[in-house]
Amino acid sequence: MARDSDYPPPRRRSQQGAPIVRKNTIRLNHDIAHRVRVGHPWVYREALGPRPLSMDAGTQIDLIDEEGEFVGRGLLDNDSSIAVRVFTRRQDAAIDAALIADRVRAAIALRGRLVDGNALQAIRLINAESDGLPGIVVEKYNQYLVVQLFSSAIVGLRDALYDALVAELSPAAIYEQRRYRSLGGEAPRQTAAELVRGNPAPVEFEVQEDDLKFWVDVTSPLSTGLFADLREGRRAVRKYAKGRRVLNLFSYTGAISVYAQAGGATEVCAVDVAPKAHARARRNFTSSGFDGEKPELIVGDALKVLSKFAERKRMFDMVVIDPPAFASATARGGKPWSAIRDYSDLVTACLRVTVPGGLLVAASSTHKVTAAEYELALADGAYGAQTQLQIIERCGLPPDFPTIPGFPEAAYLKFVVATRR
Repeated sequence: MARDSDYPPPRRRSQQGAPIVRKNTIRLNHDIAHRVRVGHPWVYREALGPRPLSMDAGTQIDLIDEEGEFVGRGLLDNDSSIAVRVFTRRQDAAIDAALIADRVRAAIALRGRLVDGNALQAIRLINAESDGLPGIVVEKYNQYLVVQLFSSAIVGLRDALYDALVAELSPAAIYEQRRYRSLGGEAPRQTAAELVRGNPAPVEFEVQEDDLKFWVDVTSPLSTGLFADLREGRRAVRKYAKGRRVLNLFSYTGAISVYAQAGGATEVCAVDVAPKAHARARRNFTSSGFDGEKPELIVGDALKVLSKFAERKRMFDMVVIDPPAFASATARGGKPWSAIRDYSDLVTACLRVTVPGGLLVAASSTHKVTAAEYELALADGAYGAQTQLQIIERCGLPPDFPTIPGFPEAAYLKFVVATRR
């Protein structure tokens, strides 16, 4: 996490006459310079205008304001819409192994103060920009670490990062996922996570969260099977599940379903397009002490299943939705479904199978939708179902996902519990 020492004192007005821009230096306009100064760690390519950037990816770039005063130092990314990722706002600080080691120590120390490592064995250890390490995420699953790299610009820091993690934690292994996208938005080809330090992990193993247990795979190309950022939301589901018939859509490996069962749900029905996800869900039920055959697990598209439930007048007391941002299979004439564009339609379909007084538990994990836009989509969805929603609880990111003011993209998670009137 960025500390006071990462920021210089408030700037003073420079003398008249801006200096000539030096090599590997980018001049920012007043508004962008101010945003970077107060904490925003990204400079978008569109903010740089038509000027071509011919330096290699990973080149250290000094950012200056219109008067030539130093604003920050970051790394150039030639392949992303984010042109520069800012690591420091001190002119005397280099982006080197010492800085990486210092940030890693600070992030780990923060988690040590906030997280009970015995009760929580799957945590976010380094939260990228919010821990002063842009484009770098590290998650801990028991004694194994999974590193996610979101930019080719930071590949040169890998050894320093892994050295620091080994020095602080002595993990059994470190796995690496490369998740950076091109300027066109294409994701890299999905391959298994690469073992970069230590000995291979088991294909699957258990981790504990609260008093429940879940199977994870740290070698998976994308997700290990347990999303740590939804922890507070899962706890909310458990709190409200008692005596309710629960429908969990986009259920994946069933973590929310297990929490609903632990909370005393009388019925758990889970829907996902992937049969393998349901197989893991049954194992999660069993590991947490429940009957793995008790939940009703349906393989299918969520919107199509909701349509069938509505036709049959099958109703639920709690409906949980946590859709991906985009999905290719939909019930809308074969058109790609987008959680950004089509969320209100999904809410309408859910409320048609939710009893009056029942609960809609809804999540969105994209920073491209603001909290206000998200709640408007909920309102639109309720209007489509000729009802209204009352939000009774909002859940944010857990404490191992710290965010920094001035960087709204970091607070990407929207999670609400609402009652249907």
